[in-house]
Amino acid sequence: MHCNLAYIRVFSKLMIQVNSISKAYSGQELFSELSFNFPARARVGLVGRNGSGKSTLFKLVIGEENLDTGEIVIPKNYKIGTLKQHIEFSKKTIRDECYQVMTGDAQYETYKVDKILSGLGFSKEDLDNDPLSFSGGYQIRINLAKLLATEPNMLLLDEPTNYLDIVSLRWLRSFLKSFDGEVFIITHDQEFMNSVTTHTMGLHRKRLTLVKGNTEKFYTQLLEQEELHEKSRINHEKKKKEMERFVERFRAKASKATQAQSKLKQLQKMEDKQALAGESNLEFSFNYKKIPSRNLLQAKNLTFGFEKNQKLFSELDLNLQKGECLGIIGKNGKGKSTLLNCLAGELLAEGEIQFHPEINFSHFGQTNISRLREQKTIAEEIAEVAPDLGQSKVRNICGTMMFSGDMADKKVAVLSGGERARVMLGKIIAKPSNLLLLDEPTNHLDMQSIESLAEAIEEFEGGVVIVTHSEMLLRRLVNKLVIFHKGKAELFLGSYEDFLEKIGWEETDGSPKKKPKASKKELQKLKNDLKQARFKALNPLKEQISKLEKEITNNEELVAKANNELILASQENDGNLINSLAKKVSRLNQKIETDFETLAAAQEEFDQIDCEFKEKLNNL
Repeated sequence: MHCNLAYIRVFSKLMIQVNSISKAYSGQELFSELSFNFPARARVGLVGRNGSGKSTLFKLVIGEENLDTGEIVIPKNYKIGTLKQHIEFSKKTIRDECYQVMTGDAQYETYKVDKILSGLGFSKEDLDNDPLSFSGGYQIRINLAKLLATEPNMLLLDEPTNYLDIVSLRWLRSFLKSFDGEVFIITHDQEFMNSVTTHTMGLHRKRLTLVKGNTEKFYTQLLEQEELHEKSRINHEKKKKEMERFVERFRAKASKATQAQSKLKQLQKMEDKQALAGESNLEFSFNYKKIPSRNLLQAKNLTFGFEKNQKLFSELDLNLQKGECLGIIGKNGKGKSTLLNCLAGELLAEGEIQFHPEINFSHFGQTNISRLREQKTIAEEIAEVAPDLGQSKVRNICGTMMFSGDMADKKVAVLSGGERARVMLGKIIAKPSNLLLLDEPTNHLDMQSIESLAEAIEEFEGGVVIVTHSEMLLRRLVNKLVIFHKGKAELFLGSYEDFLEKIGWEETDGSPKKKPKASKKELQKLKNDLKQARFKALNPLKEQISKLEKEITNNEELVAKANNELILASQENDGNLINSLAKKVSRLNQKIETDFETLAAAQEEFDQIDCEFKEKLNNL
């Protein structure tokens, strides 16, 4: 892997400090009084619902937006580099394109740029070629080379996975894990985030939480905090009601009047604890239309090319039955979306495509989204695909797509790209279908919405054809694949894991040159060696985790027993026993807390090592 880039970075003990910042738009508060110090050498993933302010926080950090209150302190000479998603090249060679970012005295140090490009997998010959002649993944690397040439201390990346294919995604993951600086990243791809980050930062209910660990640890901690808040609120309300009853009952009695007055004063000081408001979720449930046949789609000898002598795919055969999910995978620009558009009838391919006579398909793709009519409202667009639904059900679907109430009457013209994608998903949910054709449906969705989408696809009784760069969705959903590789497209009967094991991705090491292929015997030996090393590394941690879990369970049982004994001792007014038991409970709780911290650290180490070995096995 060519990730040891040849430039020297001067480390600073001072990191970015964010002090009590607030931001609102048109009177609507995004967040207030946010404070954090960015951990040194950390790779932090920023999570939160769509609209929670993640991208705004990024813009505030780099000065593209103004703060309402607070300050962001960036150390002197500390450089933040942002990776541009959109490709714009002004020079005719990679060399000239990258050299132009060098200014002042640095413009004479172009050898540094050459070393960076070499580290990113470009040969000397490549440097004289046109940047536009390279694939999308390599064009992103050119942008990254320009960024690294400025020697940033931090990389700030907003949805870098949206425009990358799986091969480029795997390269970027390896690069970020070895980057010698800080990384701040937003991505809806939970698997990608977990594989590269050391910390998770979350914007939730206009507040910010930073956790050392992955998104699972963050959301587990968040759930525990919310459960604790709810328990505390219920106890608080219970205590208030008991005090109110006491005051009401005894305020008129002379013997209890003083106590009643005292409790009344306490009541007046007690603030109400509000229940946490429910958060909006996208809720997917596709409208399945029954179909009598198991066979939905059969295609024979499919051939297509925009130019006569350059075919994106040729003589491709495929079929789809109820309950099957076909994944279309390959590098960007090879023809994945084109194949889906051919199946949808939006492009005319040579060959034969046969649908069952009662097929009803829904197509989610960029071409569809661009056809939304700008002067129509969200509700009107959704109602159009299912005139029999009625306004009530249409409004319900708008609500599930997070366009509740008057928002459903917004015109398409004023919607963002992500909002338009949600309108298109709403149309697909409304339309009775038995076949779904989905092209990158997770772009613009947050992690919770992606999970809802995955569950809905799993529950859908019809057939699904999906183009996606999400390896999580591929592993979870597909049972057959069309693979674009080696200059052609071919059907692969098996899961995504089967594909990785039997074929695997080309050029996953960051270099344009292919590795010599190991024999089956050599591969098996490498796998066995890795599995042995994995067992040796994980077994002590596994035993430690098991031992800690048992100790925690035993001590929790002892605490419960001691608490019962405390109740009996208090009923008998046994002061010595109460004191002894209270000390015992305190000691046990302290031990439980310490063990929980040790367990969390051991589990985090276990997960990290396990993830590294799985990645090595996948890359064989």
